[in-house]
Amino acid sequence: MSRHELPARRPGPGDGLLPGPGSGASAGPWLPDGTSETLLVTGFELLRGEVERIVAATGGQLRTVGNLKEAAPFWEAAAAVLLGSDISELPPRGRSPAVLVGLNEDGDRLWHLAAAIGAERVAVLPGAATWLAEYLSRSRTPEPGGLVLGIVGGCGGAGSSTAAVWLAHAAAREGVRVLLVDGDPWGGGLELALAAEETAGLRWPDLADASGTIDPRQLADSLPLTGGFPFLSWPGNKQPHSGVDPEVVACVLDAARRGFELVVVDIGRGRETLRSFAWDCDRMIVVAPSLLRAAVATARLLQDLPPVETVLVVRGRPGAALDAELVAESVGLPLAGIMPDVRRAAAATENGRLLDAGRQRKVRRFAGRVLDFGAGRPA
Repeated sequence: MSRHELPARRPGPGDGLLPGPGSGASAGPWLPDGTSETLLVTGFELLRGEVERIVAATGGQLRTVGNLKEAAPFWEAAAAVLLGSDISELPPRGRSPAVLVGLNEDGDRLWHLAAAIGAERVAVLPGAATWLAEYLSRSRTPEPGGLVLGIVGGCGGAGSSTAAVWLAHAAAREGVRVLLVDGDPWGGGLELALAAEETAGLRWPDLADASGTIDPRQLADSLPLTGGFPFLSWPGNKQPHSGVDPEVVACVLDAARRGFELVVVDIGRGRETLRSFAWDCDRMIVVAPSLLRAAVATARLLQDLPPVETVLVVRGRPGAALDAELVAESVGLPLAGIMPDVRRAAAATENGRLLDAGRQRKVRRFAGRVLDFGAGRPA
């Protein structure tokens, strides 16, 4: 599996409100922008050989060190930092998070390690070789990109799809170039909630054979439009599909990041779906109803999320046993907003009128607060 490039830690138009760990003054030797040096931290010869071939193919330079202590003088000056799966310590305090690289045989351990050490992207070789080569090429000439915001339900039926649609709609009304992405291949097709299943444009299966760099303008021009914004959905029909490879997801979200100010991704709760989409996100919003079991399920879910800034949205409901602040405190996430209980919202979703329900004043206030909180509004 390959993961998308690191969110830009050098301040740019697409960055969030809070700077990344490496956005301050450089602690290492100064090198001009555009340096081709990639820093690899590993003592694993097989992994080193894989990375050497990839770096050579990009025309870049590779510096390999065996541990984090040796890496410290070169970390900040490197165009990209790759951390081998044999490195289990935390990166130096204040250093930018690295891309964790490993091999297929690392299995699930690689993902647990990435969360433990704070790596924000994962590349599993050799399958991720193409993605990693493109990432290294882009890292030498970084361009500002948009923010990829993941929305995930803390439990089943939490309302994450509804929140994703309403946030994308609100951003579009404010003039933000926003794309809504359906990240759940087994969710029945988000386009049904938008009454847009007949709208012309590409769906995920149409992109199944995509590879390499996708032109962001061509992608935007090929997607269906509804409610003033484009969307990329799984088909809302009974035709079978086999999903798409994580490498394709990475390529598509890379193009989306370069073509839009905000990309809102409605992520399913399956482990493979989380790995394919969540680890490509710069920030996360978890949606949970104000119920005790939902709070427990949400706390467990956090273990599978990437170590990026994550906030909580609580779905309000009449007579809720727990208030939103208590839910947020028990889960351990900042409270970004309370999603209002909209009468017949479930029926609106089934009838394709979710956008109409989102035009209510209380929904617009909720979406505006969440965007203002910094979870989704581009700087």
